[in-house]
Amino acid sequence: MYTGLQHLHSGLAYLALAALVIVMIYALIGSLSGREFTEKDRKFAMIGFILAHIQLLVGLILYFVSPLGFSLLTGGGAMGDKVARLTALEHPVINILAIIIISVGYIRAKKMTESRARFRSIYMMYAIGLVLILSRIPWSSWLG
Repeated sequence: MYTGLQHLHSGLAYLALAALVIVMIYALIGSLSGREFTEKDRKFAMIGFILAHIQLLVGLILYFVSPLGFSLLTGGGAMGDKVARLTALEHPVINILAIIIISVGYIRAKKMTESRARFRSIYMMYAIGLVLILSRIPWSSWLG
């Protein structure tokens, strides 16, 4: 189960990151071009929103079943080791914060009436969330 969750979390990461980048660029183009925000645009943003949330849920499950997650944090010594601190504390906390920011951007855009403001809410909040996510990916274990 643990290995399957690791592979799912890694595979979903590619999809979620790609979706966030694409939605962010799409919203930026929509804002700069001055076109109307349509139902298609909302659904497009929702894809990135949903993939990011699924990735978070899989990551949280993995956090509690993994020997590198919560158990490492409760065992002590994680704060002294840079890699252990990243996987046990920084990665989950920053990614939860990133998903909250992405959620705020999506929900704000749904409530706004002006098209440019809706696009701007999506691309700015998704961009902040994406930067936070990219800053705390354990690159050495993910790509290595």
